[in-house]
Amino acid sequence: MKSLREYIEELRSLDQNNIGSWPTWAYGFAIILVCAVIIAIGTWYFVLPKQETLERVSAREPELKQTFESKQRLVANIDAYRTQLEAMELQFGALLQQLPSKTEVPSLLNDISQTRIASGLEEELFKPRPENPQDFYAILPNDLIVTGTYHELGHFVSGVAALSRIVTIENINIEPIEQGDESGELRMSMTVNTYRYLEDAGDTTQPAGSKAQ
Repeated sequence: MKSLREYIEELRSLDQNNIGSWPTWAYGFAIILVCAVIIAIGTWYFVLPKQETLERVSAREPELKQTFESKQRLVANIDAYRTQLEAMELQFGALLQQLPSKTEVPSLLNDISQTRIASGLEEELFKPRPENPQDFYAILPNDLIVTGTYHELGHFVSGVAALSRIVTIENINIEPIEQGDESGELRMSMTVNTYRYLEDAGDTTQPAGSKAQ
């Protein structure tokens, strides 16, 4: 068996212009060395740069998996969501039909006045305030002061709530007409809000199948 020194001497004596004359062990060692260099270069230029990308993608794997599962659940329930959307559109259309148009607002105010009369109340003040436009409707506040008994006031509020159009009452204040008055007469001040559909809001604000009043 050759010593290490003998191997080194043979390496020094190898003819680089005649590789075929090299001994088998030297030829195999050269092939291994060349392969190692190629692998090292490939790793440095191709594998290592991708390693950082792989680590970033691996770090995002839980987040992406959670997003996928969430979207998968949405897809699985899409029919139920469509059914709910159709029901919401029908409900919205029904509510929209309770909003009068601009030409119908005076009739609604007259209905409120008739409800007051039917309840037996006396009117001290009725003062419309400027309307407050919203997305597809406008709020029309009206300052109203009426007088009557407790039961008459309750009958009026119930009657307003029973109207076919949407009417809300807020800022209610009830107090006796005069201190020490035993007649039971009360004064109720309030803001009565009526609503109307904004015809110029465009069809995009209406659900399918609904129609402006």
